[in-house]
Amino acid sequence: MPVGELGLALFFARNPAGTSKKIGQRSKITARKPMTKRKSKGAYMISAVAEMYGIHPQTLRLYEREGLLKPSRTEGNTRLYTDEDLQRLEFILSLARDLGVNIAGMAIILQMRERMEEMQRQIQEFVQYIQKEVLTRASAAADPSKGAIVPVRRPMVVSPVQPAKKR
Repeated sequence: MPVGELGLALFFARNPAGTSKKIGQRSKITARKPMTKRKSKGAYMISAVAEMYGIHPQTLRLYEREGLLKPSRTEGNTRLYTDEDLQRLEFILSLARDLGVNIAGMAIILQMRERMEEMQRQIQEFVQYIQKEVLTRASAAADPSKGAIVPVRRPMVVSPVQPAKKR
């Protein structure tokens, strides 16, 4: 989720010169490469990722050490960043660059984001279960003998037998 969608336009970040700037404005002191869009599916080595995003490879290593990124590794122990890793990195960089969030804050925000995604999955599963249950019970309502907790016994109508007359 891009930071702009969070509605945080009222927050201000500090740039290295110590002056305030609004979110979305770039500092003229530090020149950074804009985040590029990825087109292919695959894995990227640390040097390629660092170049794509205009950051130092040590920054990526720091993010991994702090648990913010978890790139996969080859048998030779080379880091490989997937498209999902790059999406997460873009979010991390937007927190750092646009909002001035430190690493501890990033960890908390990412953890909360993961919890929210898990809760959304659980809610979706619950909604699907409820929809299925409603359909099941609606079809059972058409025939009251199906789906009843206590089986419904249909009463048998027996005509009363008249006693035989005595002669």
